[in-house]
Amino acid sequence: MNDLLSSVKGNGAPAPAARSARTRPEASGNPFEQATAPPPADEEAPPAAPTPGGGDSSMEAFFADVATVKSILGDVRKKLAKLNRLNDESKTATRTETMKRYRDEMNGVIEEVSTTARECKLRLENLDRANAEAAKGAGAGPGSSQERTRTTITSSLKMKLKQQMAEFQDLRARLQSEYREVVEHRYFAVTGEQADEKTLDHLIETGESETIFQKAMMEQGRGQILDTVAEIQERHDAVKELERKLLELHQIFLDMSVLVEAQGEMLDNIENQVSKSVDYVHRGQVSLIQARKYQKSSRKWMCCSLICVLMIACAILLPVLQPWASGGA
Repeated sequence: MNDLLSSVKGNGAPAPAARSARTRPEASGNPFEQATAPPPADEEAPPAAPTPGGGDSSMEAFFADVATVKSILGDVRKKLAKLNRLNDESKTATRTETMKRYRDEMNGVIEEVSTTARECKLRLENLDRANAEAAKGAGAGPGSSQERTRTTITSSLKMKLKQQMAEFQDLRARLQSEYREVVEHRYFAVTGEQADEKTLDHLIETGESETIFQKAMMEQGRGQILDTVAEIQERHDAVKELERKLLELHQIFLDMSVLVEAQGEMLDNIENQVSKSVDYVHRGQVSLIQARKYQKSSRKWMCCSLICVLMIACAILLPVLQPWASGGA
């Protein structure tokens, strides 16, 4: 119908729009074939997005293990803070029941720390074995960035565990010192006299104070003194048991010391290489800045030289060309 109207209005000539509509399918071909046609051979598929961690599954597993060890170390740190708090609170305890409660709670915390520290030590040893296996792979051998990363992080975790175990040993020494002070104060409170070193050593070693306080029992009454005797005995048992449990952590401290010292030289070499790399990068940056300055300066001098050459050429050619120009005129 449109073609007929167009032919009537345009003296029988087909409309351009109709002609283009008729000829467009012929120029484009089959529309289904065009829609499903493959892309040109010279077009490349877009590159895949990089996966986190560089796509290296071994490094992803390594960092997952590192995160677990850091979480364990944080748990050990919290338990150490709890032990210090309980120890400070126990120094003011004067009743046997209160001291026994602190004793049981502190023993439970130390047992948890021992279990956690052994787990952390085992995980660090597994990291060492995983690092040795990874060093056999391509691009991860000795001296590679991956090997340096693994060694540095693992050694740092070992050092942190060693430092935490050393803090538990400091707590053990502080328990002994504070226990001696508490016994000395209790002796003075009961007898009114300052205890000599021999008496203090006997009380600390045995915890038996009833024979020492015989005179005070006759003067002040047996019941009141027996409470102090029982509290000293309970405190003695608590300190001895805590020392025994802390000695187990001391063994872990010694094991970590051996592992850290074994890698001490390797860590020193890595730190030296890192410091040298930092210096090298800094010198490279300074050299690049100077090179840019020299490049700008050389361009400036080149332009000045070119202008001078042009001016000299003009000064030489003008006297030569001017008589020729006047003679030609």
